[in-house]
Amino acid sequence: MSMIAENKKEFISRLSKTSISIPEELKSLAGATLENTDLPTTRNEHWKYTRVAKLSKIDFNNSAGNVQNIEDFIIDPTKATFVFVNGHYSTEFSSTKIPEGVTVELLSNSGMTSSIIKNEGEVFNALNTAHLIDGASITITNKAQVETPIQVIHILDGNEQLSNFKTVINAGAFSKANIVEGFFATKGSEKSFANVTSEIKVGANAFLTIDKVQFENEASFHISTEQIEQDKYSTFTINTITLNGGLVRNNLNVDVIGENCTTHLNGAYILKGKQHVDNHSIMDHKVPNCESHELYKGVMDENSTAVFNGKVYVRKDAQKINAFQSNRNVLLSDSAAVNSKPELEIYADDVKCSHGSTTGQLDDDAIFYLRARGLSRRAATQLLVSAFITEIIDHIENENVRAFTFNLLKKRYGWDITPEDFH
Repeated sequence: MSMIAENKKEFISRLSKTSISIPEELKSLAGATLENTDLPTTRNEHWKYTRVAKLSKIDFNNSAGNVQNIEDFIIDPTKATFVFVNGHYSTEFSSTKIPEGVTVELLSNSGMTSSIIKNEGEVFNALNTAHLIDGASITITNKAQVETPIQVIHILDGNEQLSNFKTVINAGAFSKANIVEGFFATKGSEKSFANVTSEIKVGANAFLTIDKVQFENEASFHISTEQIEQDKYSTFTINTITLNGGLVRNNLNVDVIGENCTTHLNGAYILKGKQHVDNHSIMDHKVPNCESHELYKGVMDENSTAVFNGKVYVRKDAQKINAFQSNRNVLLSDSAAVNSKPELEIYADDVKCSHGSTTGQLDDDAIFYLRARGLSRRAATQLLVSAFITEIIDHIENENVRAFTFNLLKKRYGWDITPEDFH
């Protein structure tokens, strides 16, 4: 047995089994995967640039935490806010004012009846299933037009905490809703790990938008997997903003199973220090007459690193597909790095698809132009980087999420800007 396998076995043995009601076949599959699948190494193509073996060496535990104030973690002032600390539901900080047309249940109360997420061969998904602590199940009823954002806040609190957390979202036919997700860590929390999965179904003719903000800390780990199914004539949008976290891995998988769907995947990652952020996406067009737009932008400073691997599938007979994918990056230091690999795999002939990737530094001529007009080098750099990344933030329709994002940029990077500066 390899050292990695021994470490993983010992790591798993220290964890408590989930107490949530889960079908036996799901628990059995998760258990078999954990038994037979090692933690991924850099020899695994999908984890080539992201090292996670260190996780098995940490003596993780789980507690309810001791958070005193969540003011800094509230993205939207909506009353429909559900707060979890280390995966445990907080009655103290959560709201019971659920909008009309929406039901929200704790998984610890309702359990799980099925799953669309892949467990076989996926060790972190299996870990989430077998050792799930809690989560939220959100259902938007058919034809509900929900004006109030529904907010789920997850906080890591304490040292060496492992939170296996899940969100289940079902958007009914002809419904419309905005889900806001925030992932944070309290000051001083060291070596804690949020292992998160989301299962999302977007019904026929539904509009669902998810705004996701990740702002943990440079001593934390975060691995998330989102599995989405889109039915006919639906529109799904997800905006992922990653501003802090030691090691962050986002797996985003979209299966389009109904015709005439529209999908928007937008992401921004702004990094410094020794941060590492890895975005992996799969956009799978299984049926004809759909379109998808994917745009990810990154800014890396100091010794930070990023990975982008986006793959678009167009299956046989999925004609009349328009699929566009772009990844653009700016490096602010010589020691920052990015590995970008956008991919297309097309089995139909009547399609319009494109992908591209660019990585470079800021334009010296543009900096010179701004400095000639009285700006310092720092101010000129900030202005150019802000304009670059604001294209992603502009995709966020929720004004409170936009404002919160700009406040975080000011807090962490000193960007003294507002949304109005670029309009």
